[in-house]
Amino acid sequence: MPKKRTGQRKKAEKQRMRQKEIRNREVDLAAHPSNANMECDQCGRKQKNRAFCYFCSALQRLPVCAKCGKQKCMQKTGDCLVKHAGVFTTGLQMVGAICDFCEAWICHGRNCLAAHACTCPLQDAVCVECDRGVWDHGGRVFRCGFCTSFLCEDDQFEHQASCQVLESETTKCQSCNRHGDLSCLRCK
Repeated sequence: MPKKRTGQRKKAEKQRMRQKEIRNREVDLAAHPSNANMECDQCGRKQKNRAFCYFCSALQRLPVCAKCGKQKCMQKTGDCLVKHAGVFTTGLQMVGAICDFCEAWICHGRNCLAAHACTCPLQDAVCVECDRGVWDHGGRVFRCGFCTSFLCEDDQFEHQASCQVLESETTKCQSCNRHGDLSCLRCK
């Protein structure tokens, strides 16, 4: 006879399923930590998250991990390759490497160092319009909503306007009668 499902067992199974979904979910490129917004401390220009400023080559004061998005390592025990027992680390103390693809910091966590290079979303990110890679421009990288090609920040809107196909003669949404293809959440 199978074991009776108690409340605690049901809760544990739900939590296991939730964690599995979180691990397997597909993160949007614009929301990925390696493509997050960063403002340089010295020149004040906005750019994608990277180890060094693209414009003035200054070192980023508060690095953000390109894999997990952490700015501070608060693990007293765990998967840290650099042991810091009982001490929280910030700044360059939590840095383990720089990614070759997205040019951003990676923290000293074993999972981040081992997995980020294989799963970096910007591995082959070359803009379709201007043929520039991550190392050639300072802006963020996006995907076209229609053809899913990589686009730099400069060419994003022009490409999407030329790539967009209107299915009717008017530019109004068919379901809610508003202008534009993706102007309301009901249309998506």
